[in-house]
Amino acid sequence: MPQVIAVVGATATGKSDLALDLAEELGGEVVNADAMQLYRGMDIGTNKLPAEQRRDIPHHLLDVLEVTDEATLADYQSRVETTIVDVLGRGLVPILAGGSGLYVRAALDHLEIPPTDPVVRARLEEQAEGEGGSDALRHRLRELDPAAADAIEPNNIRRIIRALEVVEITGRPFSATAPTKRYRRPSLVIGLRDDWAALTQRIERRARGMWEDGLLDEVVRLDAAGLRGGRTASRAIGYAQALGEIDGRWGRVEAIDDTARATRRYARRQESWWRPDPRVEWLDAAGAGLREAALELAARPTQWTP
Repeated sequence: MPQVIAVVGATATGKSDLALDLAEELGGEVVNADAMQLYRGMDIGTNKLPAEQRRDIPHHLLDVLEVTDEATLADYQSRVETTIVDVLGRGLVPILAGGSGLYVRAALDHLEIPPTDPVVRARLEEQAEGEGGSDALRHRLRELDPAAADAIEPNNIRRIIRALEVVEITGRPFSATAPTKRYRRPSLVIGLRDDWAALTQRIERRARGMWEDGLLDEVVRLDAAGLRGGRTASRAIGYAQALGEIDGRWGRVEAIDDTARATRRYARRQESWWRPDPRVEWLDAAGAGLREAALELAARPTQWTP
């Protein structure tokens, strides 16, 4: 049996529910692997499972950051390793669940996280905000690290800045620090996939439901706590659109539609992230017997390379 299990896949495929099922059956505790659910108070927009729906199963790494904090991979890797060691030390199974692929890799795989330099980062951010700055940074990354330029979405300027920062600090390509597909301990990754049309409908319902459940009020409260000052939290899907509605830049319908659009794009990226990994055991998210199929996978001998 694996020491650690991760449930991955696109948003709205039911990762949280399956993680709870596995934790119940195997004697486990759930470990968050969603970057936005690290934030205290960001509940509705991240679809954070309410405490009363957690079946009395302990959940780790939820609500550990303020919205003014920046979520970093290095910080998460340190926190999640401490958590996994703690859960294993009590004879239980850590069940990772979340949509942030790189965070799951940081928890499971050998992953070198390159250093940061706030001075270099600030200079690159200033360049990006100038006229034509984003295009210039994309062009520079293309020249310095073509592999990273191919892997990073052109509109993800934050990631482009990070890649250029690493190149400047280390003198090595950012792509050279990509995680290797080598587990740190025996692990199982279960991927949930679903029909795209059905998934799209759920995403659109979820986007509307966020507003019906009070997302705007949540964002008003978080805004008073400094949400706009948080470089990571303020850009989260749903929260950025809600801020746009509060500011009058969007109407309600436009904000919801843009949230659904951004979530669909995110779901595509999540699928693309995991699809090439041969270690992922894929299951039909809507299929009958999902719980039993996942438990069967967990019972198999695990083959891994330290």
